[in-house]
Amino acid sequence: MESLPEPARVVQLPDGRYVYADHLPTAAPQVVHQHIHQAPPDRTVQRVALGSGVGAGAVAAGVYFGPLLVGALTAIAANLAMLAFIALVLGWAVVTVVRSVGGSDGKAAAKRLGRKGR
Repeated sequence: MESLPEPARVVQLPDGRYVYADHLPTAAPQVVHQHIHQAPPDRTVQRVALGSGVGAGAVAAGVYFGPLLVGALTAIAANLAMLAFIALVLGWAVVTVVRSVGGSDGKAAAKRLGRKGR
């Protein structure tokens, strides 16, 4: 029974006629009435965003070059921090060597300078 085709469905229309269900006209598309109330655009936001007539090219350049600038400044800051750390270590090393090599004269001079500073 599964190989047999489905029997044709017959329906009765409101005017009394009988028709096959597969020959019925398709439903008409529904018309949707949509009222959109839109305020005029706020030009102030656009002027601030685009730089008062500079255009979208400036915004695109800012979007593209902004992260590059942040990356470059971060790299420069990291290099300066490393150089400052190396200078600190070298200064500490020089002071330590001078104190150890200077002997009693160097210690006495450091002691006198320490008293004057206070």
